[in-house]
Amino acid sequence: MSQTLLNRYRDLNLSFLPNPVRKDISTLSDADAVKQSVMNLILTKHYERPFHPEIGCNVTAFLFDNTTPLTAINIQRSIQDVIGNFEPRASLKSVDVNVAPDQNGFNVTIQFFIANVADIVSVDFFLERLR
Repeated sequence: MSQTLLNRYRDLNLSFLPNPVRKDISTLSDADAVKQSVMNLILTKHYERPFHPEIGCNVTAFLFDNTTPLTAINIQRSIQDVIGNFEPRASLKSVDVNVAPDQNGFNVTIQFFIANVADIVSVDFFLERLR
């Protein structure tokens, strides 16, 4: 009988809340770690990371445009590019960006597969400008 080792992904929890048992910084594993990484990539602007100006998505720049279907397509393409280029643990299935004109923002749903995991992982969030 052969055993296959599955990749276990672990990242720091960026909320920096202490683990209640160990009193140390808590970690995220597997799907939660990849979800956090995807969100960080999407919300990072170009030139925001030192020594890596190419990493970023710049979706915040689109939020000051009119909330039209064309803007939604631009956001969708930008998200697809950043995840495809900088997150090797995620294989995109779909990126849906829907205009919410009453809230002056966009509903975003990202579905992807994680390597060695058969289930689809989904990330849902609302993009809106803060000022």
